[in-house]
Amino acid sequence: MIHQYQNNGYNIVLDVNSGSVHVVDQEAYDVIACLEAENTFHTPDTLKSEETFAHLKEELGNKYSEDELKEILEAVIELTEAGQLFTRDIYEAYIGEVKKRKTVVKALCLHIAHDCNLACKYCFAEEGEYHGRRALMSYEVGKKALDFLIANSGSRRNLEVDFFGGEPLMNWQVVKDLVAYGRELEKQYDKHFRFTLTTNGVLLNDEVQEFVNKEMDNVVMSLDGRKEIHDHMRPFRNGKGSYDLVVPKYQKLADSRNQEKYYIRGTFTRNNLDFSEDVMHFADLGFKQISIEPVVGDDTEDYAIQKEDLPQIFDEYDKLAKMMVERERSGKGFNFFHFMLDLEGGPCVAKRLSGCGSGTEYLAVTPWGDLYPCHQFVGQEEFLMGNVDEGITKPEIADEFRGCSVYSKESCKNCFARFYCSGGCMANSYKFHNTINDTYEVSCEMERKRVECAIMIKAALADEERMEGHEEA
Repeated sequence: MIHQYQNNGYNIVLDVNSGSVHVVDQEAYDVIACLEAENTFHTPDTLKSEETFAHLKEELGNKYSEDELKEILEAVIELTEAGQLFTRDIYEAYIGEVKKRKTVVKALCLHIAHDCNLACKYCFAEEGEYHGRRALMSYEVGKKALDFLIANSGSRRNLEVDFFGGEPLMNWQVVKDLVAYGRELEKQYDKHFRFTLTTNGVLLNDEVQEFVNKEMDNVVMSLDGRKEIHDHMRPFRNGKGSYDLVVPKYQKLADSRNQEKYYIRGTFTRNNLDFSEDVMHFADLGFKQISIEPVVGDDTEDYAIQKEDLPQIFDEYDKLAKMMVERERSGKGFNFFHFMLDLEGGPCVAKRLSGCGSGTEYLAVTPWGDLYPCHQFVGQEEFLMGNVDEGITKPEIADEFRGCSVYSKESCKNCFARFYCSGGCMANSYKFHNTINDTYEVSCEMERKRVECAIMIKAALADEERMEGHEEA
């Protein structure tokens, strides 16, 4: 399967199954497109056949000479022989092995506080209540959660725990106590905890910063963009905006972490479809690690993204990608989460096929110790998997999630981005289709555009490195 597109002056060819990316001239772009349009699986032998060359002459002979076509075809054959073009899908054969994997938990999302000091308008957690009641996790429940993780982690040494909410800093002493307990468990069981914190920043102070810098591998700081955007969507319950309070705290924390191991995490809605301006605002504030996600909301909500918004969103991603290339060239670069692709190695096969591991490797824990497949399923009783006292009491839920992959979703089978998004978010699928084995098409469209932009950025920066190399030579 081949995916071709043009972006920012680059002709890009992606061989989907191998992940190989080729930046080509217009002639090669046209030849590969012509070969792909034959709807035949090409091998080096079929490409060397007289029929293939006759087809190229018939389709492109009015644009290119026979010598040009022969030269390009020879290069295509060479790449195909090297396993970098027209490759077969070898991953579907592994899906049976993925389904057979035992539930080995490596990460927990601890809902340390089902309460919040903000009233964000799009909050899927209902200001921290999660379809239930306000509550703070006790130290005893948190200890049981960490014990559960140790007991169900098998031979995995590196484990992850995210302190989540609501707002976790509203239960700060328990966060500190659980980190200390985790460090004791590390010594006892030869494990290593990677602790992270997701916060709205309201309660950040010097004491929190010092502890976070000592103990947290990553910090996610919520900020939606420009002051007017952030204050509109993330106010206090009295309606007052939170931007002026949290931004200086975030800047101080990011600098104290040497601009590493954190993310400024925003959400864009229909109110700021010009979200590239918000990303650049983050960069101008000095932040180097940036993420901004599309809101997921019911179509009835005025802030929800609609299909008709997609063309503008695509333009914004293109605009952002070009600006990022320019800033990188000027020495003012930054990382944007959705444009970060590993074109060298990439994720393991299981992750390529089935995604984030929710329900099998990753679970969410409520303040009273209930287990759910992930934070977005919390409060939906049909997904209640068990609790920290008894463990997983409904393994059939884990089995259902384990069977969910890019091959169980019809819309993924012919999508060029399937090995980058791994089938997308199962919670979004359930929200819009009442099944985890489907996709949220609006999100899919955005993911395809992000993958294209990310590859273009890689191509542009690699092109610059080549140019610099020629100049030095």
